[in-house]
Amino acid sequence: MKTMLWGPLAGLGCVLLLTGCDSTPRERQEIARQEIAKLDTAARNSGRTLSRLGHQTATFDAANRARRAVPLDAKKQKIVDQQLLGSYADRIGSLTVATIAGAYGELLRATRVRQTGWEARDWDYAQDTYRRLNAQLARIRIDLPARDELRIRAWQAEFTALRAKRTAADLRTATKK
Repeated sequence: MKTMLWGPLAGLGCVLLLTGCDSTPRERQEIARQEIAKLDTAARNSGRTLSRLGHQTATFDAANRARRAVPLDAKKQKIVDQQLLGSYADRIGSLTVATIAGAYGELLRATRVRQTGWEARDWDYAQDTYRRLNAQLARIRIDLPARDELRIRAWQAEFTALRAKRTAADLRTATKK
């Protein structure tokens, strides 16, 4: 955006400097008018682009809000929990200091493998699994050894990064139209 606006301004300054020595005031005025017209065109085009992107982003956000407003299906959530957590799926609420790191490790391994084929709604289910795992971590964190907490924090960062990557790709797709 800055490049689009500064380019014509820089061009205007250079043209005025270069033509200042061997041109008349009328010629310089005409050159200035032409450069200002280019700047106006660039500003109008940038405004249209921003408006279009704003509308597309608002549509994208509205679709996400509508999707998230629909409650997750409990049966499907159990299936997703099983796919993402394996043997830890049925005991998220009872994970201990000794077992929670294994659950996070399993979650990330499964997410890495499956995430390329996921739709936005699949991510909603995975996010719910992740949220419940984080809630259990909050309950037992005080007793968690630092080395385990560090590994878990790294896995949390990776999960969040994978989710953000997908959101960015979806937003890029929505705003290319």
